Amino acid sequence: MTRTNDEAKLFEVIRERSFRRGKFKLASGAESELYFNLKPTMMSPAGALLSARALLARIWPEKVDYVGGLEMGAVPVIASLAALSEDAGNPIKTFFVRKQPKGHGTMDLIEGLAMGETLEGMKVVVVDDVATSGGSILKAVEAIRKAGAKVDAALVIIDREEGAAETLKPHEIRLLSVFRGREFLE
Repeated sequence: MTRTNDEAKLFEVIRERSFRRGKFKLASGAESELYFNLKPTMMSPAGALLSARALLARIWPEKVDYVGGLEMGAVPVIASLAALSEDAGNPIKTFFVRKQPKGHGTMDLIEGLAMGETLEGMKVVVVDDVATSGGSILKAVEAIRKAGAKVDAALVIIDREEGAAETLKPHEIRLLSVFRGREFLE
């Protein structure tokens, strides 16, 4: 696959800051020899910029109203892509879904919407950093659909290719990715 110069740089930032080999227990409960913790990539200046650019290149063609995802994986990158999209003159609104409703104040499950702003009837792409089983994406999709939005695509920086696409398909969600886990083994 031909990569843009920015994607090649992002790949190297991920390899350096966020990729390890060994024996790891994943959030899904499965074990893997590949481990990706993309927070060090997404929180670095270059990684934040390059991740946001790579995601926006795939989000803009989807013609969505919003991008959102489950805390914590989506939060760093959606903030970056919101800022970058505004700077590019093609703004994308963002929000995130809490794993549990806020325990005080408004007790919101969906954060980032202004008072009176709603997802009702909006088209949303769900974003996450890494997809393994697809469970985090499904949790976000359920909350977003319950809020009245339409979701037919999820986008991740890395698809580990360990079942997420298959999990999402019956829910009519396409899984898009910037990279696939096996690329880091080459």
